[in-house]
Amino acid sequence: MLGAITMVVAASRTTLTLSATHCHVLLHNNIRPASSFQRLKIPKVAVSKTVNLRNSSSSMSVSAKASETSNGTPKAGASTLHNAEELIDSVETFIFDCDGVIWKGDTLIDGVPETLDMLRAKGKRLVFVTNNSTKSRKQYGKKFETLGLTVGEEEIFASSFAAAAYLKSIDFPKEKKVYVIGEEGILKELELAGFNYLGGPEDGNKRIELKPGFLMEHDENVGAVVVGFDRYVNYYKTQYGTLCIRENPGCLFIATNCDAVTHLTDAQEWAGGGSMVGALRGSTQREPIVVGKPSTFMMDYLSKKFQISKSQICMVGDRLDTDILFGQNGGCKTLLVLSGVTTLSMLENPKNSIQPDFYTNKVSDLLAKKSANV
Repeated sequence: MLGAITMVVAASRTTLTLSATHCHVLLHNNIRPASSFQRLKIPKVAVSKTVNLRNSSSSMSVSAKASETSNGTPKAGASTLHNAEELIDSVETFIFDCDGVIWKGDTLIDGVPETLDMLRAKGKRLVFVTNNSTKSRKQYGKKFETLGLTVGEEEIFASSFAAAAYLKSIDFPKEKKVYVIGEEGILKELELAGFNYLGGPEDGNKRIELKPGFLMEHDENVGAVVVGFDRYVNYYKTQYGTLCIRENPGCLFIATNCDAVTHLTDAQEWAGGGSMVGALRGSTQREPIVVGKPSTFMMDYLSKKFQISKSQICMVGDRLDTDILFGQNGGCKTLLVLSGVTTLSMLENPKNSIQPDFYTNKVSDLLAKKSANV
């Protein structure tokens, strides 16, 4: 059985615990650096809801505060999107997840171009947020273009960018280095932000020769380890990151996300970034700072950047434990689409406590005055 939610409030600190696919997380706004990083300033943000979750393509167990009313009673189940026009008229901004909402793998989901064109014609601001850290914003811009979609770089927020933005927000010392377990997207965003890094794909072919007396060296100037989705993860990277976190005073452990699965192709689900984060959590016994969904960091960043009232935002996603919880944590309206990870049976499972405001089959149902039957 999954444990109850942990919430501790003391003075100006709030500790929240989130578990996704056995990955326990302290959300970004609740981490205090160790003594050697006292000059880092963690921004104060609103309290986020929390969830303990076990999720697979066939079953889900959830215990969450996110779907409770202010008096603690359970929130009513999600409603089918019967009146798309009413929802569209009620908000100024739509935030879309990408994998499972806009595309699956390298295949565009039917009706997406027409839907985005319609929303732009109505004067809606569109923002695209993804937990996939393998690409930078510029690289994602090229993917949108390849799929025939016109999306500006300033409209794209990947968790690779969130990692770099978080380090900037806490004044991470420029003389310190960042070790990366992840792919090119993280490296590019760190470079654009002016941070020194090592690791990444370059360490993908490195091997450790385990012989008597062998001691693996590591850079003692590494002040943060960033872990994201990594198709080339190996024991060398795991051990290097472990040494930095355990032995370098004040070293931060940052996760771009803890997603259980991802859509590398449209044929099946693949192990997600949570599997890489879980390895480091197991070896260090440390909780990562999560900067991607459902942490509020990106929502707070977007709200400030675009001067958006969160009540005027609708979050559209295919995952309950990341997209919908992200929107609820940020005080936004939420629309679940059943074109990705979450199925109708998962949504209606009695053990699932994360209920979006609305749900529908796919994002193009926003085109209809009345959505298709779900």
